[in-house]
Amino acid sequence: MYLDQAKKAEIFGTYGKSNTDTGSAESQIALFSYRISHLTEHVKSNKKDFNTSRSLKMLVGKRRRMLDFLKEKDIERYRAIVKKLGLRK
Repeated sequence: MYLDQAKKAEIFGTYGKSNTDTGSAESQIALFSYRISHLTEHVKSNKKDFNTSRSLKMLVGKRRRMLDFLKEKDIERYRAIVKKLGLRK
């Protein structure tokens, strides 16, 4: 499986406050970004997999809403996570 407990703990440790910090916006955005990159590669090789394509679009929307929330709440945290993840906006 591409996303096991160890990988999640690593993502949460890198972008969150600790390995068990699953609730902060930064850690959730980082996890969404990891899942989006994995699903993007899958959709590129399986062009007719419409269920995964739909899931990818919904996940991108979730990340966008989370980024908008963080932008309204704390612009500095927003800028830091966008820069750290290398997102376009």
